[in-house]
Amino acid sequence: MHHRKKCDPQLLVPIQKIVVFQQNGSGEKKIEGIRRYGSGRFELKWVDIDDDLPPVIDDASEYLPSEIEADIVLDFLRHPDLSHDLAVICRRHGIPVVASGKKTRVKGALTPPT
Repeated sequence: MHHRKKCDPQLLVPIQKIVVFQQNGSGEKKIEGIRRYGSGRFELKWVDIDDDLPPVIDDASEYLPSEIEADIVLDFLRHPDLSHDLAVICRRHGIPVVASGKKTRVKGALTPPT
């Protein structure tokens, strides 16, 4: 049985699934930009982490899902431990993650300068 991805009818290209991880609204401008300029081209979901966090997080499973279903993940998390663990989860699932300005060295994480 073959499953077809939903397509943008105007462009006839598959709709990309984007998941944005943000902390205290840190990705809101990007989310709004994707909604405004990518309307109909992307399936957009986001994960908000608004908790007060300790300086060191040894186990991020309390904050991050163990399964992610996306074509790409955008990391706007401010806590470096969460960003690192998010990149590890994405690598395990073969999902590219864009973490602008981050210093993570996890294979598959793209860290362009901001």
